[in-house]
Amino acid sequence: MPINKSRTLTIVNKETSISDDLLTQFYVINLAANNQVKQFNKNKFGQFFTPLPIAKLMAGMFDFSLPEISLLDAGAGAGSLLVGIISELCQHQQKPKSLHITAYEIDPTLIDFLQQTLKLCHNACEQLGINFTYKIYNIDFIESVFELLQYPLFNHSITTEFTHAILNPPYYKINSQSKYRLLLSSLGLETTNIYTGFIFAAIQLLKINGQLVTITPRSFCNGAYFREFRKFFIEKMALEKIHLFDSRQKVFSDDKILQETVIIHASKQNRKPENISISSSLNGENNIISSHILVYNDIISDHDPEQFIHIIPDNVSQKIVEQIKQFNCTIQDLGLNVSTGKVVDFRIKSYLKLNQEEDTVPLIHPTHFENGYINYPKNTKKHQAILLAKQTTNLLIPNENYVLTKRISAKEEKKRVVAVIYDATKINTTSIGFENHLNYFHQQGQGLDLVLAKGLTAYLNSSLVDSFFRLFNGNTQVNATDLRSLNYPNLTQLYALGQHIGTEFPNQTEIDKLINQVLLNMTNSSENNPIIIKSRIEEAIEILTTLGFPQKQLNSRSGLTLLALLDLKPHEPWTLAKAPLQGITPIMEFMEKNYGKKYAPNTREVVRRQTIHQFIDAGLIVINPDHIERPVNSSKTVYQIEAGALQLLRTFKTDEWDKNLKTYLASIETLKTKYAQERLKARIEVDISGTSITISPGGQNILIEKIINNFCPRFTPNSHIIYVGDTDEKFAYFDELALEELGIKIDTHGKMPDIIIHLQSKNWLVLIEAVTSHGPINAKRKNELENLFKNSQIPLVMVTAFLNRKVMKEYLTEIAWETDVWVAEDATHLIHFNGEHLLQLY
Repeated sequence: MPINKSRTLTIVNKETSISDDLLTQFYVINLAANNQVKQFNKNKFGQFFTPLPIAKLMAGMFDFSLPEISLLDAGAGAGSLLVGIISELCQHQQKPKSLHITAYEIDPTLIDFLQQTLKLCHNACEQLGINFTYKIYNIDFIESVFELLQYPLFNHSITTEFTHAILNPPYYKINSQSKYRLLLSSLGLETTNIYTGFIFAAIQLLKINGQLVTITPRSFCNGAYFREFRKFFIEKMALEKIHLFDSRQKVFSDDKILQETVIIHASKQNRKPENISISSSLNGENNIISSHILVYNDIISDHDPEQFIHIIPDNVSQKIVEQIKQFNCTIQDLGLNVSTGKVVDFRIKSYLKLNQEEDTVPLIHPTHFENGYINYPKNTKKHQAILLAKQTTNLLIPNENYVLTKRISAKEEKKRVVAVIYDATKINTTSIGFENHLNYFHQQGQGLDLVLAKGLTAYLNSSLVDSFFRLFNGNTQVNATDLRSLNYPNLTQLYALGQHIGTEFPNQTEIDKLINQVLLNMTNSSENNPIIIKSRIEEAIEILTTLGFPQKQLNSRSGLTLLALLDLKPHEPWTLAKAPLQGITPIMEFMEKNYGKKYAPNTREVVRRQTIHQFIDAGLIVINPDHIERPVNSSKTVYQIEAGALQLLRTFKTDEWDKNLKTYLASIETLKTKYAQERLKARIEVDISGTSITISPGGQNILIEKIINNFCPRFTPNSHIIYVGDTDEKFAYFDELALEELGIKIDTHGKMPDIIIHLQSKNWLVLIEAVTSHGPINAKRKNELENLFKNSQIPLVMVTAFLNRKVMKEYLTEIAWETDVWVAEDATHLIHFNGEHLLQLY
């Protein structure tokens, strides 16, 4: 049968195959490297190895339109970032003519692994037609750059100008007398962490218009410690793209990193772009990416002396920023200042007392914070008093009214900014000491009017301020510098707010209501209120937590999915929850329209696999209740909140919730059983070697039934069926022992074929793909199957099965050579696309 195949398709398949081979081979090298490197070395060099999905994400941010590329990797490790680069180039139609890589790696135990990786990259580039060269330097990158810049004539053999630089820099603090601190200072940078030093040094080596992509902690975006670095970065580089991660735990999960991390793309030029692209995902392996475009000045303001980088991840966050901008006073405009508590306990240990005694004054700690006020003294192991002495006088301030905030919040705390009123009338003393883990607001060292203090405390404790602060602060610290950079209401507004605060401090809901009514002139039911939107998403996540969902589903994506399935808008009470039939696309459209969360169209599958599936398993929703026999992978598949769950959720935030929740949780297993039985009635029954199994109805399983009942008796008679997949359940049938007896071990996490058959008469392994909505065995899929079954010592025969010729016609140009095609409506015939293993002559 003559087949016309597309040359373009062949090229794409070939390049995809090159990329897949490279990634597969590097996986083995990277695993060995991780096992080889000791934790001592990781700590010594500040190493956090880049996961391959992150590397590919970073590489995808570059523009590779230049014909000749010189690329710097300043801390190459085993080479994952470089593999990401080559994998990305495989996807580009227009490829560079040449690529030269300069890789620095200080850890000698990684050099052999890096060498192996770069040889793999060389082989891949050779197949792609790219002239590839590389150089590895097993030396200190910072020292090398210092010597290159200070003594260029003596280092002419090292490349000093790069078109591209990709970095996952080491991370650790450097003290004032360290070698790196002194080297960087001599080059013009004062910094406290090595990662900013690496980025600084890499920028020095970039050509004009050269591009930088780096993954770093988010901490450099704000705070006094990184002021000099930000000034340098913003002056030299044009920031163009920022990628955020919704989960701080998931990015470097193997290393248990809790720092908030960002990827940035910038080019070395003075002219700044009009806009910056901001995207986000849960982690590198999760392709659910939302993105939006913001004006450059909204991210980096010309009028900000601190030059903070304000990362605004979505539309709701943008509304929060717009609300804060309505308050245009600085702390100086109010005649106020904020300072850090002066008492550092270990420095004056001999002057501290557990409790107040004669000649002591109170010492206030964060532990004394309670419901908006100070509760002193408390039953605590901390020292609560400080001796009056010449050595402590300068650490004390007058006993007047102040506003105190915590400098460090615990990771589990819901709020980052926590403020209280220090009411001088509540403690009988002439002076007071504030411990160093506190910040305090004052007027040139004196106290505040009590009404003003109450208004300021309410403002700082608002969800609006906390949400704004979290946008731009990537750690758990709230420093005085951060508080000085905030926008504040004017004095009249703060006094008006303070008039509403009594002896009992209002709860969070009451505070936010006051902020809306007194400061923003908004009603609590406003559809555009970003705090209401944020609060509603948090409520949905709270419900999922209460229902016992695992950590992977306790995120905004799952919360928004629940709200979409309830058709519940931000301003509507839970009593108005509904139960419409919703498909994945309408769910995502609801998220964007009502909650400002826009996900990329290609992320539907992630919503289905990582949220919807778990909702179904938990009995929270039902699938296709309008047509139980509809295939689960049908484009018309819909989901609906389960009736009992709907009744429960309508009572959320009411007095009935706790009682109804207990009843629901007690009955949920019965409900799950009921829906499982309904779906079981519609399942397809097939017989495998005398064993009866059922597979889910519709979709490709109709074709799988025909393969087992029609194809197998004719083309693989007296064979042994080893594996049958299912659209509902990956392993509908799996005789793993039979596979092991053939000496075959496979990664069952890989993408399995739909059916595996051992044709015993010829000792062949027949792999069958059933095509109804997904593609056939093309060159890429053939390569995947060959890799999956690489341990097989017997020949592989691959067959693509179609229901009818009409479907086959759609995929004809994609079919790989050396495979077969079977069409169910012509069950007695087989189409052979060349190759030496012919199942049957007609």
